[in-house]
Amino acid sequence: MGKEYVYAKNATRLSISKVPKGGKIVNRLQEKYRSEVIPAMVEKFSYSSNMEAPKLEKIVVNMGVGAAIQEAKALDSAVKDMETITGQKPIITKAKRSVANFKVRQGVPIGCKVTLRGERMYEFFDRLVSVALPRVRDFRGVSPRSFDGRGNYSLGIKEQIIFPEIDYDQIDRVQGMDVIIVTTADNDQESKEFLRLMGMPFGEQAE
Repeated sequence: MGKEYVYAKNATRLSISKVPKGGKIVNRLQEKYRSEVIPAMVEKFSYSSNMEAPKLEKIVVNMGVGAAIQEAKALDSAVKDMETITGQKPIITKAKRSVANFKVRQGVPIGCKVTLRGERMYEFFDRLVSVALPRVRDFRGVSPRSFDGRGNYSLGIKEQIIFPEIDYDQIDRVQGMDVIIVTTADNDQESKEFLRLMGMPFGEQAE
């Protein structure tokens, strides 16, 4: 069976996918997971079956836009940037309760988020670890401590401009975001090893 290569929407060279002729598109990270990550996890943790190896379940990308309280255009810009970065239309998040000190009323739009699954999830993760994070100034790796005790990992990004899809000259403001990576791992130890094998650049901070 012959193979050809194509680019997914908003993809970089590092997000290339394999396409067996007449077959289904397979993201390069999905291929790595099957051929390299699963065998390594099975060997290290002595799983009885490949099915026990952790996998990515979903990735949630969230932007809190405090400026939207005073300026609706700020939220529009955040939605546009998030759609450009993830390739998926965000949903608007609203305040769950009123906070007088911040002049926030219940039900007021204050951010946006996207939940990625399947091919878009793998493509986003690939760009995040291979392209975006290395563009962070003085980058020394991400914290190995940001797990929740259940195998899920949270990452804060200060500037959306680390993603090459964003043109700095075209944005209205620098905007941060939170990335929550949900895995099927039973614990943080297995999740950390899984994400490391998938390319997550953990720093050498003491654990």
